[in-house]
Amino acid sequence: MEGRHFRCGSLQSSTSDEDLVEVGDGGTLDFSLAGDVPPLDQEMAPGFPSYAGNGFDEIGRMRDFLEEPLPGVGTYEDFNTIDWVREKSRDRDRHREITNRSKESTFALIHSISDAFSGWLLMLLIGLSAGALAGLIDISTRWLTDLKEGVCLNGFWYNHEHCCWNSRNITFQDRDKCPEWQTWAELLTRKKNGGALAYSLNYFIYAAWALLFSLLAVLLVRGFAPYACGSGIPEIKTILSGFIIRGYLGKWTLLVKTVTLVLAVASGLSLGKEGPLVHVACCCGNILCHLFTKYRKNEAKRREVLSAAAAAGVSVAFGAPIGGVLFSLEEVSYYFPLKTLWRSFFAALVAAFTLRSINPFGNSRLVLFYVEFHAPWHLLELAPFVLLGVFGGLWGAAFIRANIAWCRRRKTTRLGRYPVAEVLVVTAATAVLAFPNQYTRMSTSELISELFNDCGRLDSSQLCDYVRNGTPGEGGGPDRLAGPRVQSAMWQLALALALKGVITVFTFGMKVPSGLFIPSMAVGAIVGRLLGVGMEQLALHHPDWVLFEGWCQPGADCITPGLYAMVGAAACLGGVTRMTVSLVVIMFELTGGLEYIVPLMAATVTSKWVADAAAGRQGIYDSHIRLNGYPFLEAKEEFTHKTLAADAMRPRRPADPPLTALPQDAMTLGDVEGVLGSTGYSGYPVVLSRESQRLVGFVLRRDLLISIENARQTQEGIVTSSMVSFSDHSPPLPPNSPPILNLRPILDLSPFTVTDHTPMEIVVDIFRKLGLRQCLVTHNGKLLGIITKKDVLKHIAQLANQDPDSILFN
Repeated sequence: MEGRHFRCGSLQSSTSDEDLVEVGDGGTLDFSLAGDVPPLDQEMAPGFPSYAGNGFDEIGRMRDFLEEPLPGVGTYEDFNTIDWVREKSRDRDRHREITNRSKESTFALIHSISDAFSGWLLMLLIGLSAGALAGLIDISTRWLTDLKEGVCLNGFWYNHEHCCWNSRNITFQDRDKCPEWQTWAELLTRKKNGGALAYSLNYFIYAAWALLFSLLAVLLVRGFAPYACGSGIPEIKTILSGFIIRGYLGKWTLLVKTVTLVLAVASGLSLGKEGPLVHVACCCGNILCHLFTKYRKNEAKRREVLSAAAAAGVSVAFGAPIGGVLFSLEEVSYYFPLKTLWRSFFAALVAAFTLRSINPFGNSRLVLFYVEFHAPWHLLELAPFVLLGVFGGLWGAAFIRANIAWCRRRKTTRLGRYPVAEVLVVTAATAVLAFPNQYTRMSTSELISELFNDCGRLDSSQLCDYVRNGTPGEGGGPDRLAGPRVQSAMWQLALALALKGVITVFTFGMKVPSGLFIPSMAVGAIVGRLLGVGMEQLALHHPDWVLFEGWCQPGADCITPGLYAMVGAAACLGGVTRMTVSLVVIMFELTGGLEYIVPLMAATVTSKWVADAAAGRQGIYDSHIRLNGYPFLEAKEEFTHKTLAADAMRPRRPADPPLTALPQDAMTLGDVEGVLGSTGYSGYPVVLSRESQRLVGFVLRRDLLISIENARQTQEGIVTSSMVSFSDHSPPLPPNSPPILNLRPILDLSPFTVTDHTPMEIVVDIFRKLGLRQCLVTHNGKLLGIITKKDVLKHIAQLANQDPDSILFN
């Protein structure tokens, strides 16, 4: 009888997974052992299943129903991290299968070609959609911004500039004062110069429109798409690192963000549309991914698409395709292979071409503040350029500290319960303080365009109202002496600097779409213009000073204040975001001049050094990631502590709750469901037995739940007392027992493991470079604990004397 028991055990243990497949209708597949010699002894132990060459009987058959993947198996729950290694492995298997099939038939070859081309087609669609939406946003924003001040009699849908284009009743100097455009006071009172009454009426209507636009924006965000608020770049960085935030890149978010971005910018708040355009482009990329199977079903491939979409977003925001690609590589992307670089470049190119075709600003340029400078800069001007970099770094560090402190207060106090009231209060304060000053009343993009402007003799701007007593070379005295209007403009710019610098702290982070690129550039451009005009007047009045002697002739236009404004804008933006290479390229593409790269590089590098020294290496987006508790592992920071894996794993101490592990062949379905019900972990290690604790593999909670639910619904005989097996061998069953549920196909047989003595520096590098969700800790092959991505972040925070419990999704 012992021999019979042995033969039964050996027969069952030699059965492969293929011999354990069950069809969904409850029947069995006929696995006749064709070509094999049948067992000599057909007699089995009483009560044990007999083998007749046609499969096991109904009682002893193992239930391996996962030969074909179930819907949902291998997917991820909300607010979880993807498994980069598994996703890339799946894509390689899919690509290998398509390549092998392409040799079998013409149809398979065509399918292989279409699969390879689908990525480029997707980039084309992303570029077209991002460019079209950016053009729509630009046109709508300009119209609504001008609507606060007046209306066009020829058609209310025309903005101020378009309204006056076809007018024949204006001169070049008064090209913005055509009779077809009337302010609200002129329209209501029928008087051209209404005095104080007209000013008060325009003041009131300006503030009313601003409040209406901001109210609509915050109500739409709060009611239909809460994820449409803010810049979106911190969340996109987190998503690209592998985190799942369902709905953040969905169609409702895209629709509401597009509409509310127009309303928020038009309201006059100190914010920009450039950062949110990255979010809009990524929404387009995520939605279009559903048209292609290989991107819809693979989270890692989808993130490659989102990296390219981010490049397209910056391309249409600044008219800088190359800068967009570098921005995606430097600032937001976590995984950026070479093919993603090529596709990002193509998507950015298509997006820029689409926006250029729409021509939203009517100047054949992609941005409103495109400039061209003609006067060269001198080496001695590097000193003021570096000084602008110092200011940009100090202002960036101060802004980040103030904004994070305010946002933390919003999260931890009652202030966060009233987002609508907060938006209305900030909008009212901005409108009331901005209207009296022409440089704060105009849109921030127009302000930057005005500050970047290189004054010509036909410019009617107040900043260009110089007293010209002669022409260079004729000995008639200084050519660009600052007149009374220029001096008045300097005071107004100083007041605008104070308002922009303070109000932006309270604006960024409110429950409306809000970008930070344009407000930061405006602050730097104002400081740069002030410094540039000061340097210009010094050169005119004191040409014999050492700073100007030898290169600045009396009466010559040696200093370009617009260049100083551009360098200051780059310095402040670099101080806030800590961008370097991509920022210089973006500013270079804005100006179109290679000779100004060195001043931009000097100011940008200086601002980053100063900001890093003053407030650490984290820019505004990384600071908001930490504030919100996103599980983002920054690749730029170095881990310098001498700790081991045993110091970060769970459990660490004997008093900690023991690690929940599943034995591969010793649990019933009820036991597994009990573990799932009593714990909330994302996955469970599988061990050989509770006694040995030898590691077998790792199984995800979501896969377990889906597989068990499917088995109960579709498989006959699966009950609570059914044994659950994670092995490829069928354990012996007692008589009249329910069938075994085989879950080995959902088991990861090669989980990443480290020993308890592995330095945490290596563990952190593994998590960064491989994008792991978890790593198991062993000692001589025996399971000791587990390290998740959040455990690594909490360990880093604890070593930095920060609250480790802040690493949560808030």
